[in-house]
Amino acid sequence: MRVSIDENDRSFLLSLNQLKSATIQEICEQEGVTATAVRQRLVRLQGLDLIARTQVKEGRGRPHYVYSVTSLGMRLLGDNYAELANILWEELKAIDDEDLRCRLATRIQTALVQQYSRSVDATSLQGRMEQLKQALQERGFVVEIDQTGPLPILREHNCPYHDIASGDSSICELEQRVFERVLGTKMNLAECCLDGHHCCEFEAQIS
Repeated sequence: MRVSIDENDRSFLLSLNQLKSATIQEICEQEGVTATAVRQRLVRLQGLDLIARTQVKEGRGRPHYVYSVTSLGMRLLGDNYAELANILWEELKAIDDEDLRCRLATRIQTALVQQYSRSVDATSLQGRMEQLKQALQERGFVVEIDQTGPLPILREHNCPYHDIASGDSSICELEQRVFERVLGTKMNLAECCLDGHHCCEFEAQIS
């Protein structure tokens, strides 16, 4: 599952990475906080596999531990693609050749379908929707499936393309088509954050 951290954790990881590796005392001096606070954060981030602890033995003295950011932590620190995605989408929409623009948009749609379809293979629609929900959650989306009404609804509580969608709602249509192809059924975008709703709701259309 994708790991999510807050800005305080991100700042802590960045500071530790600047030190390359450090003891608790060195981290305390860098952060200006108590050893207890540093230990608590280290233990939590170690549990998420974002920080590694290494024993160091020098001479005849007692060994000590140093802490460093793991490769997963490094990837997480660089995991901010919103600006790049916005630029790429704007460049796509700026292509004058309509046929080329449509072909590229279709290829993006197909790539997303292939990505999600790897983990969506249940025989029932309800099962496929649950699998899609899990796949989206693993990518950091806040998603739930509502099956209390006559039609099952996939509800997104955070828009994954908010900045792009604010200027171009066609990204919402692309997401809808992706869900349709992955689930094998028509989907209706019944509610959208862009229209002032608190979430986006994709309602399955069962024939």
